[in-house]
Amino acid sequence: MEKKHPTIDNPSAGSAAIPQNPDAAGIEKRRISSPTDDTRRLLSWYDENRRDLPWRKDPTPYHVWLSEIMLQQTRAAVVKEYYTRFLAALPDIPALAAAAEDTCAKLWQGLGYYSRVRNLQKAARIITLEYGGEMPGTPEELKKLPGIGDYTAAAVASIAFGYPAPAIDGNLLRVFARKTCLPDNIKSKEAKAAALTYYEAAIPRDRPGDYNQALMDLGASVCLPNGKPDCSACPWQNTCRAHETGTETDFPVMPPKAPRRRIRKTVFLITDGERILLRRRPKSGLLAGLFELPNADDLPAAEDAAYAAVLALLNRQKNTGIPGRSHRSGSVLPEPPAPAAALLMPLGPAKHIFTHREWDMTGWAVGADLRKFPLRCTRSGELFAASLPEIRSEYSIPSAFRAYMERLPEAMAAARSLKLPSANDSGESGLLRR
Repeated sequence: MEKKHPTIDNPSAGSAAIPQNPDAAGIEKRRISSPTDDTRRLLSWYDENRRDLPWRKDPTPYHVWLSEIMLQQTRAAVVKEYYTRFLAALPDIPALAAAAEDTCAKLWQGLGYYSRVRNLQKAARIITLEYGGEMPGTPEELKKLPGIGDYTAAAVASIAFGYPAPAIDGNLLRVFARKTCLPDNIKSKEAKAAALTYYEAAIPRDRPGDYNQALMDLGASVCLPNGKPDCSACPWQNTCRAHETGTETDFPVMPPKAPRRRIRKTVFLITDGERILLRRRPKSGLLAGLFELPNADDLPAAEDAAYAAVLALLNRQKNTGIPGRSHRSGSVLPEPPAPAAALLMPLGPAKHIFTHREWDMTGWAVGADLRKFPLRCTRSGELFAASLPEIRSEYSIPSAFRAYMERLPEAMAAARSLKLPSANDSGESGLLRR
């Protein structure tokens, strides 16, 4: 079938035009069916096809809010497990407000976009102090909280409080763009204003939360973002302009993607066979406050460059005393010599893609004497030695390092075969020589 983009017609009898919004400059009237008829069809479809999601079983304000924050940039299938685990550990807003920040980050580990959980906890503390532990119920009040924008405020208000506010996310925009053959850039303010105007006229006052969730499900399972949508299963197939003209895959119109900034990193898995070195990232910026494997940017590919970088990392940190250790005489512990190191094995390449940047990594397993390093993190940027059980229970390491963390048991075994002195040892022993 030859694709033909529709022309813009005047509204005809029995159909309704998109109500005009003064902010929606350049959006012309398009013939579509009655929002009321579409709403009835959509809710009937939703009643039969709604997804079984854990946060829908008991849609309290906290449950809805937590799920919506987790669902930002993350698929529902992935969120299910994290949601259940997070809720088991922090079952309500006061518990979230009182939790240690590292506890929240550990529960979030693997979801990415960690600013979400930091803002979640900041908002929980504000709700506890200023709202008596009860979430406000209107979009205007919700948007005053950290991490809550137009979409999340509308979703929480409609689902948890029955407030008739359309929750305009990528799903709703995509459905609207195909339904109307919207020629505008879907990310533009004009497109969002036109979609908001239509959905405000269509959202039912008696089921606003179900309406928003129905559109979310429609976009996630039928009006798919990539490839051809499953129009045969769509309750709006008979009123969709893109389906009528065979142009479904031409919409929505997306803006050109900006190229990601590529960063070359060399990552070091430094271990004595019992512990590995970690450091906390700065409190602001990418992956703020999380724990990472030591790494360096833009090193030459040669093995000698990697070895020199390891020695520089190990020698940079001055010994200021080892927490948890004492000297029987009460005198100051002598500083051990700078630890020597050996490259145990290459760990190969890995890649991690962020929204606006891309890490191209290569990794090395390194054996080293870690006795000069503290056993707990005391400040950002400081190297410290952590055991595998501690890493699993306490320290949130971003998924960017997952490929190398999976090699940790192998690297620790290789280090043990060299009989390195352990960070747990209090006695002196010979240093490893390369």
